[in-house]
Amino acid sequence: MRAIWVLFFMVFSLQSFAQPPRTLKRYFGMHFDFHATENDTTIGKNLSEKSLDSLLTAIKPDFIQVDCKGHPGISSYPSKVPTATHARNITGDPLAFYRSVTRKHGVDLYLHYSGVFDVAAIEKHPNWAVVKADGSIDKSKTSVHGPYADSLLVPQLNELASCGANGVWVDGECWATILDYSPTALQRFREETGITTIPRSSKDSGYEAFREFARRSFVRYLGRYVDTIHQKYPTFRIASNWAYSSMMPEPITTNVDYLSGDLTPGNSVNSAALEGRILAAQSQLYKKPWDIMSWSFWYSFNPNRQGDQKTAIHLMQDAAQILSLGGGFQAYYQQSNTAAIPLRYLSVMTELSRFVRARQPFCEGTTPIPQVAVVYANTTVRAFNQSLFGNGQTQRINGVLTALLDAQLPVEVLSEQHLQGRMNQYPLIIVSQQDSLSPDFRHDLLAYAQQGGHLFIMGARTSQQFATELGVTAGPIQSTSSPKTLLLNGKTLMLSGPFLPIRLASKAAQPIGKFLASEANELVNGVVASEIPWGKGKLTGIYADISADYRIHQSSGLRDFIAALAKPLLPNPLVEVRGSHLVHVVLGQQHNRLTVNLINTGGRHADPQVFTYDEVPPLTNLEVRIRTNHQPKRVMQQPENKQLTFQYANGIATVTVPQLTIHSVLVMD
Repeated sequence: MRAIWVLFFMVFSLQSFAQPPRTLKRYFGMHFDFHATENDTTIGKNLSEKSLDSLLTAIKPDFIQVDCKGHPGISSYPSKVPTATHARNITGDPLAFYRSVTRKHGVDLYLHYSGVFDVAAIEKHPNWAVVKADGSIDKSKTSVHGPYADSLLVPQLNELASCGANGVWVDGECWATILDYSPTALQRFREETGITTIPRSSKDSGYEAFREFARRSFVRYLGRYVDTIHQKYPTFRIASNWAYSSMMPEPITTNVDYLSGDLTPGNSVNSAALEGRILAAQSQLYKKPWDIMSWSFWYSFNPNRQGDQKTAIHLMQDAAQILSLGGGFQAYYQQSNTAAIPLRYLSVMTELSRFVRARQPFCEGTTPIPQVAVVYANTTVRAFNQSLFGNGQTQRINGVLTALLDAQLPVEVLSEQHLQGRMNQYPLIIVSQQDSLSPDFRHDLLAYAQQGGHLFIMGARTSQQFATELGVTAGPIQSTSSPKTLLLNGKTLMLSGPFLPIRLASKAAQPIGKFLASEANELVNGVVASEIPWGKGKLTGIYADISADYRIHQSSGLRDFIAALAKPLLPNPLVEVRGSHLVHVVLGQQHNRLTVNLINTGGRHADPQVFTYDEVPPLTNLEVRIRTNHQPKRVMQQPENKQLTFQYANGIATVTVPQLTIHSVLVMD
């Protein structure tokens, strides 16, 4: 068995790691914006070269991103584009100032520019707006079928490129795009689909076709303006915020230069673990550089309220999740409405910079080694999200991903295109909260198990789709109104989410776990989970929505329940970590060497009542077992530059890590 793993590892290394994504100078940076409004009358005043010198000298970023036009649509620089809307009073040229000083320091300059989301453009040009189903215009969203791109967006991006900016981070794009009932949009919909009766609500025939048309229209819009800019300025780098991410996990079909997004301000450590894995998979397949931004302060969008600035330790944990996956990292600090960058948080920025730079030699360009894949199907994302492009589905799988990571399993999050033709590289594939799989992809998953893979199916609706293959007969899904008490290996835990009642219909299906009438009462009928052979492989099903339970409660019993079913399906893991459940593990390869990233996820980052924290207790004496076909020459803990002693027997190198503060990389030579 070990020989098979070694052969797989060597073959996969040669095939998948030989061509890393082309790199941009975006490993570490800072993002600043203030979404200028027409009431900002002091823009450009008191911009200090000395102050900016201090910032760039202290943090030594690859790039900074500064404001040029936010969602209100007000340009915070003196744009010469005739259709632009300026702030009422701008002193000098803030962008020329930032370009001059950043160039002196060898730092790239990117601009924050709001695209589809532009209030001022619609106030001046109502015919540029999206038309809603009732015939009224949307006051903040421009139509991807209208004149906006050619009349404002493209001219302004060309202007920014001509001023010497290195690129743009276009905000308010896919996630701001909504259904458009403008005459041009409806005419094109009829031409593309042949549907003549326009659906106005989800109850109308053709509504999903209309939503798909809207998604295709945005992708065409994005591809068209990116190509137009590149024709004139081929080295001007463009990213559309959240394009090809969890909100839009489809194959990349446009010439965006890099991928990027910003994390949820709350529970950002776990958000980084999920979003980073999705962008890492897209990057690996399509050879696109990627980075993710952390908000430096806690914020709630509903209701809108802001909390404390995050500490360096809190932001380091965010960064560790992203860096360990091979991505770049940036942090968002608010820019003054004079366009100046305050220095009050310079000490935190500097500490964060040292943390990121110390890890760059051991993380940059890391690519994951296949072990456990969690499916994030584009078909389910589209079916579940009420918006055209949204992150609702991330909330549904975040819990199960966090539970698997808290069980020290090395996990990737992969969509259909990432698994196509390479499912058999993964010993274990997990299908959780995937209610709308395409028939072809569902067939491929079952064929994977038939050929010897282990398919782990979780969730009431998801397991309902596989009831026949799991060898069970299912009843109607029960709601959350009656929490259930589960008994497993002598321990109890509560399941509060939707549950699928089933009975075993095949003699080959084996039940797992039992139900209690309540915590202190007798057993009652019911099957929590089951497993059944499937060809050379196995199907395992859990008939409850445990992902939501873990996301909300992070129950140790539920974590152990998931781990107890998952780990036997990974009989020869390439890495095992013991000693704490606060460690997340990333197994990867960087510069043809095996690396094991260890992240200390202690701290109350998942508590919505806690804005930030300034202490994460170090973890001690972690045992790490690494399966390898040859005895390593040495094992180094980086960036501590500490050589660790290890024992090697039966193809396993066993290492004890004396202390893990926030993030370390074990590098095997």
